[in-house]
Amino acid sequence: MLKSDIRNVFKQKRIALSDTEKDKLEDLMLIQFQRSGIGIPARLMMYAFTPKLNEMDPSLIMRYCHFINPEFVFHYPVIDGEKMFPVITNDNTIFKLNDFGIEEPSGGTEVDEEDIDMVLVPLLAFDTQGNRVGYGKGYYDRFLKNCLKIVSQ
Repeated sequence: MLKSDIRNVFKQKRIALSDTEKDKLEDLMLIQFQRSGIGIPARLMMYAFTPKLNEMDPSLIMRYCHFINPEFVFHYPVIDGEKMFPVITNDNTIFKLNDFGIEEPSGGTEVDEEDIDMVLVPLLAFDTQGNRVGYGKGYYDRFLKNCLKIVSQ
């Protein structure tokens, strides 16, 4: 099956989710995050979910991280041409729709990819090896190449 076929199948499956099913999946996403053993990062880049695509809303994870660590710093992506970069946000940040119909911060302070501790990435599907199928523009793929780091102890 081609990636474009996978995208179409999983877009339709997501749109078909009821509000109750989606709420349950978002709760399960938070539980999985809490049980993962991953420490609460100091700097997390979220994605602004798109309601019309019935995407999972990562705000439960965001609120949990802020509850555990009130000094927590949130970042959201901004797209400029072929590049995506993280911007620090707070309660006063104004969001606007970009050319793809996705909300992104208007203004704000850009930070280096390397300064981000964790990135929550939107996706449509993934395989057993963790390979992601996104929306096909490659923004997250290019972004993650610059910020992924492996720490061994």
